[in-house]
Amino acid sequence: MKIVEDKDIVIVGGGICGLATALALHRKGKKSMVLERSETLRATGVGIIMQPNGWRALDHLGVASKLRQTSIAVPSGHFISVDDGKRHDLSLGKGELRCLKRMDLVEALAEPLPANTVHFGCHVMSIKLDPITSYPILKLQDGSIIKAKVVIGCDGVNSIISKFLDVDAPKLFSRCATRGFTWYERGHDFGNKFHIYGKDDVQLGQLPITNNLVYWFLTRTLTSQDSGSSKKDPTFIKETSLEALKGFPEEVMEMINNSEAKSLYLTELRYHRPWEMVRAEFRRGRVAVAGDAMHTMCPFISQGGGTSLEDAVVLARCLSNANDPQNALHLYVKERRMRVFWLSLQTYLIGLTVDSTSKLKKVLGNIILFLIFGGQNSHTDYDCGRL
Repeated sequence: MKIVEDKDIVIVGGGICGLATALALHRKGKKSMVLERSETLRATGVGIIMQPNGWRALDHLGVASKLRQTSIAVPSGHFISVDDGKRHDLSLGKGELRCLKRMDLVEALAEPLPANTVHFGCHVMSIKLDPITSYPILKLQDGSIIKAKVVIGCDGVNSIISKFLDVDAPKLFSRCATRGFTWYERGHDFGNKFHIYGKDDVQLGQLPITNNLVYWFLTRTLTSQDSGSSKKDPTFIKETSLEALKGFPEEVMEMINNSEAKSLYLTELRYHRPWEMVRAEFRRGRVAVAGDAMHTMCPFISQGGGTSLEDAVVLARCLSNANDPQNALHLYVKERRMRVFWLSLQTYLIGLTVDSTSKLKKVLGNIILFLIFGGQNSHTDYDCGRL
């Protein structure tokens, strides 16, 4: 059994949030150790929509300028009703919106980290507190034991750290999402617009990443076939997507049909209920959570990634400005709690509205959203502050 002691900060999970947290700490002169269960850098998903608040965080992290070179700006968009062909302007809010390849983002966050920061093939099985020092102790699948002064759980929707903190597990929503890339050798004709097509309970979003690459996502009602091994089968994903999109414009069907098989990704949508954001204990002693482990949200306002980047910046700032790690984590949770509550509430209400089959309920839902949030893109104006 290998025992590693005297680690100051251990981050569980090497996805977007974990790498961003490690980079933020590095920018503040603090070392960390990232434990990633996969054998290589991973990017769960395909594309990621980055809005102004996310770009502010990326600027603070020092990687925004590099990522801007990988994607084009999306200044406007339309919602297109498939039944009658009518177009309505999409409210994208003010500021910068781009769609990134998730792997581009992951690599940009990982590249500036010191060598040996990320440790691959490290599957954390359990966590407990030392009865004498109260320091967290992590046990890995290979039998290794790691003692740390601080542990940050960035390990996603099935977080072992969230379970330790007794944070309620995310709930399953009644819809699923399919995502993919389509490459156009001679360039696409969609311009730099964000398009959303809607018909009945099916919505398809389409965003350009470059002049040749398009990211698309499809949301529809979840069925029993969408779980298990089927959701990893590219043929199944493409066939069910085309079936759901019957009656949609020909160029949309062609885009799905020509999508890259290796990029196709189907997920059940999960979420933390907004009232849990108010009452949950996101910290215990020297252990805290961030990212999806803290605030899993359905993708209706595209804030999962941006909010995780905000978490990273705030965490590093708190840990670097406070002498007591426990107080630092307390300040971090205090600062983030209401931010993630309002985001979760907005996402939850949009989900209920989208999921309703009643036109009256949809109208009432939109009225409630407007009364509470005003412009539905007000969340993108948020600035998490400097490191």
